[in-house]
Amino acid sequence: MAAKIRKGDRVQVLAGKDKGRQGEVIKVMPTEGRALVQGVNLVKKHEKPQGMGRPGGIQEKEAGIHLSNLALLDPKSGKPTRVGFKVLEDGKKVRVAKASGEVLDA
Repeated sequence: MAAKIRKGDRVQVLAGKDKGRQGEVIKVMPTEGRALVQGVNLVKKHEKPQGMGRPGGIQEKEAGIHLSNLALLDPKSGKPTRVGFKVLEDGKKVRVAKASGEVLDA
């Protein structure tokens, strides 16, 4: 199945503690059905010092959020939209914003 949300997309959180927050997708994990979004779903992780490179302490990092709780932002209006697919004349399959009909893939 084709991925509706990909790395680099701007998304908005639809449900959970960060509802309404927007960010860019850092990583998509399709087997788990989750994605990492920059600045969203932050958790605190206690880490030991790792030699000279990394000090120990409490680090904040992004945790995965389920893909069903994310909506892609429409490039035209900036509002959340559903995603559809369309085949262009040259045979290329692209993602399309349902709200405006705008092509999402460059």
